[in-house]
Amino acid sequence: MRERAAVFDVDGTLVDTNHLHTVCWWEALRQAGHPVSMTSVHGAIGLGSTDLLEHLLGKGRDRDEDSAISTVHKALYGTWHERLTPFDGARDLLLRLHADGWPVVLATSASGPELTALKAAIDADEAISETASADDVDTGKPAPDPIHHALDLVGARARGSVFVGDSVWDMRAGRRAGVLPVAVLSGGVCRAELEEAGAQEIYSDTADLLRNLDSSAFGRG
Repeated sequence: MRERAAVFDVDGTLVDTNHLHTVCWWEALRQAGHPVSMTSVHGAIGLGSTDLLEHLLGKGRDRDEDSAISTVHKALYGTWHERLTPFDGARDLLLRLHADGWPVVLATSASGPELTALKAAIDADEAISETASADDVDTGKPAPDPIHHALDLVGARARGSVFVGDSVWDMRAGRRAGVLPVAVLSGGVCRAELEEAGAQEIYSDTADLLRNLDSSAFGRG
């Protein structure tokens, strides 16, 4: 078993998509007759679709609507697939970690064509050892399952591994999984919320983390 792995969230962490998701979910909800504020939607980004809808609409919602709302979101978001943009330093960060001997694993709620588009935007397949998608686990973040699965894919222990994400859901999942949670601010979540959720280190974005890699959890590891 490997001693460690570098596990990365994708949306809002490696690729600049959180606000696109916010608008697409907002419109899908609006079309279904659910006026939800953009701020509320943005706060739920990072959850899987079922958990996101439960967070925004409550457990007492008409669950028969879930599939239709998610389908509209996917259709709207799909129009952006060819224009998805990685954050500065995202590709170089993954390549550097790979060169330093870290198995790099993506842990994301995306799957199918969306995941394909995200990986194409990152353009660092040679550095990515494995990808844990929403299709691989029954329970998404903030449960630790996606991170545990990501670690299992490369045979790594939680202790010594690092998980990088941008949302409170990421930080809670990382804390529960027993890895070291590292946050970036590029997803639009404030520093205080990330710290409260368990972030042990916080960087502006992937470029900032790459610049400070030697003094980060990755460098110390």
